[in-house]
Amino acid sequence: METNFESIFCIVNAGFSDAVMDAARECGAKGGTVLNARGTTSLEAQKVFGISIQPEKEIVMILVPTEIKEQILHTLYQAVGLKTPGQGIAFSLPVTNVIGINENAKKETNS
Repeated sequence: METNFESIFCIVNAGFSDAVMDAARECGAKGGTVLNARGTTSLEAQKVFGISIQPEKEIVMILVPTEIKEQILHTLYQAVGLKTPGQGIAFSLPVTNVIGINENAKKETNS
């Protein structure tokens, strides 16, 4: 099935995945998947970016219709971006094929 979806990945300090999902849901996201992770960086990188790096991270993966991707990324920047306690970064990747999405979700994205 050809799709018009994007996969948004948002990497935040541990404990901020709920804030990520709250922000994404405000823009129309239906849900996401949270992965526990551990960040790595050098002390030099911490000095360059002017932030402290917390090693425990959460990665939130959210599959969204392409039409709402930009709005979600902007909202994530405001809610959990680098200048917030979540110190998050977010990016998106295009998705070419999707299976397992029910017919109602496909109809909503075609409306």
